[in-house]
Amino acid sequence: MRVILLGPPGAGKGTQAHRLVERHGIPQLSTGDMLRAAIHAGTEIGVKAKTLMDAGALVPDDVVNAIVAERIDQPDCADGFILDGFPRTLGQADATAAMLSERGLHLDCVIEFKVDDDVLVERISGRYTCANCGAGYHDPNLVPKVDGVCDRCGSTEFKRRPDDNPNTVRTRLQAYYKETSPLLGYYYAKGLLTAVDGMLDVDAVTAQIEGVLARL
Repeated sequence: MRVILLGPPGAGKGTQAHRLVERHGIPQLSTGDMLRAAIHAGTEIGVKAKTLMDAGALVPDDVVNAIVAERIDQPDCADGFILDGFPRTLGQADATAAMLSERGLHLDCVIEFKVDDDVLVERISGRYTCANCGAGYHDPNLVPKVDGVCDRCGSTEFKRRPDDNPNTVRTRLQAYYKETSPLLGYYYAKGLLTAVDGMLDVDAVTAQIEGVLARL
């Protein structure tokens, strides 16, 4: 089973990808993880990526595509994989299709997470974690039982990611709609796209996804 998860930042793709890994025993592939792994392993492509990143340059599509190709050739991807955060552009989508075709493989489905932008901004900008144990919280949806005290470890220190603020989130959404949303039409035309309601609770979204996969 080879699946792509599409949706803006904060839509819940990562959470659902982890559940798919647990339920179906196939790996979740994210470009960040793949880049780090290739660099750590010292592969030819990893060395090239590290050189670019150390110089402050963006890693170009051909390098990212090559790293994805290396990753899907590994044994744990033999029965399938979940792509989360890749492809991001039409060029990467074409490269992914060619990469799979060369190996006699194909995508089984592309799942779009439909979400409301305003809710996403609230969802992301409200996130924070315990600085000591990493327990996750959200203002106002999931606050500690005792104000200012972590439920898990009792720490009184919390932190927020600097980019988890409304302005930065809206900028990230704009980038998604500009660069990645064209993929929705691309995969719809190929008969691969199915949408789920990303505004439902986590278990309900999981049920929708499992319903999609059951029809494959």
